Amino acid sequence: MTIDTGKLRKQVILSADRPDMLADCLSSQGYCTVSFSAAEIVSPYLSKHPDMFMCKMGAKDDAPVISYQDDEQNRYPGFGPLSAEYPGDIAYNAACTGRFLLHNLQYTAAHIIDFAEKSGMTMVNVRQGYAKCSTVIVDDRSIITYDRGMAKACTAAGMDVLTISPGHIVLPGYDTGFIGGTSGRAGDTIYFNGDLSSHPDSKDIIAFITERGLSVRFFEEWPLTDIGSVITTCKASPL
Repeated sequence: MTIDTGKLRKQVILSADRPDMLADCLSSQGYCTVSFSAAEIVSPYLSKHPDMFMCKMGAKDDAPVISYQDDEQNRYPGFGPLSAEYPGDIAYNAACTGRFLLHNLQYTAAHIIDFAEKSGMTMVNVRQGYAKCSTVIVDDRSIITYDRGMAKACTAAGMDVLTISPGHIVLPGYDTGFIGGTSGRAGDTIYFNGDLSSHPDSKDIIAFITERGLSVRFFEEWPLTDIGSVITTCKASPL
């Protein structure tokens, strides 16, 4: 079946704990906000983080999202076990650019691997289980990460990588959050949840993104905070 893309509506999936200003900003750009919260299958500190339960299979808005479980409207079809303890919580936390799938592939959900293989993606095996938490997806070959092991493997695979300092990010319940969990691409803008300028590598981050023809939006009103990524998708509108 071919979907008429003229009848698609843009959605953004955000943690139920996201600031209203972030949701309002995305709404002003035409995105319908879906507030995400799940039962405490994983750590209670992460149970409202969408990137623990779903993997967006590309950088752009229309990339499909593969998810752990259905909601009541069958919005997020998917299958696979999750549990509270590492590595039982990482099956959906792969980072995918559309051309590359980055994860500790020993633990990746089988239907994510299947989709990547059928789509002809290059799969990059890394030690990092929280690959999406650790990665800003910029475009189909460009990422930002603090994880030097990931950076080395992705560079070897032919990707463009900006390696930044770890830390400087809030995540309640933990000593630090992760740069990927603060961020997400919506249209041609990379959004950061909080004050990106507080990060010591903010100028390099902004330059890396803008050099690729994209914009940056962040919010000085609150600290840079990991909320489990900003995940956009497109859904067919009811006829």
